[in-house]
Amino acid sequence: MTAADRRLPVTLLDKDGVQLIVDDAVATVTLNRPAKRNAQSPAMWRTLAEAGRLLPGSVRVVVLRAEGKSFSAGLDRQAFTPEGFDGEPSFIDMARGSDAELDATIAEYQDAFTWWRRNDIVSVAAVQGHAIGAGFQLALACDLRVCADDVQFAMRETSLGLVPDLTGTHPLVGLVGYARALEICATGRFVHAEEAERTGLANLVVPAAELDGAVRDLAAALLAADRGALIETKALLRGAGDRTYEEQRTAERAAQARRLRELAGLTD
Repeated sequence: MTAADRRLPVTLLDKDGVQLIVDDAVATVTLNRPAKRNAQSPAMWRTLAEAGRLLPGSVRVVVLRAEGKSFSAGLDRQAFTPEGFDGEPSFIDMARGSDAELDATIAEYQDAFTWWRRNDIVSVAAVQGHAIGAGFQLALACDLRVCADDVQFAMRETSLGLVPDLTGTHPLVGLVGYARALEICATGRFVHAEEAERTGLANLVVPAAELDGAVRDLAAALLAADRGALIETKALLRGAGDRTYEEQRTAERAAQARRLRELAGLTD
């Protein structure tokens, strides 16, 4: 492919503090509320969910990054005021709804956090500074995390009388184990870069000035892999925790058979 053949980056979304740019096989989702430390709101969550729906089929890697010194300081504190956000139910209004209504509202919010682990993409969070509460959970929603050496993860929901409900508990336990996950959530303490890398929360820690370059290098390495093989491998690994050893062996054989047939041109 020549430089002339290569498509220019295209901006598909730019609203509610979220920007989505697609550059060939790489999509970049940027949290763009640096003045508020990328604090999150229901409008931002809906736009993040929309970003997932808008991804072209050509995208193989999705990078999640943030403008400013903080990745995300968590939920915008306006949510805790009696009036809440304009056009949105306040926490008090939500609590007054029926169980079904409350469940549906939280499920809609969770949609912003669920698509990052789709088998057809690999998502990489580039995390600097504070990633607190909803910010921590958004980083956990991604497959991989590359962190600056100033990163500070924290799950502060229990200090507010709440629970982490934006899909972060499952990956947190999977990464660090039940006991450490409970201690992190119960105390709300900060997890700094060294511990994040040691416990598996961070795949890689680099100086803050090198964060963007490290993510570009990782994206390039991911794109060098065969797409079909990577999709099958991701599906195998994602399901491994729910299978027995023998079930995983069976899944491996089935996945390899599909790859061999595809490589031999024997699939429809």
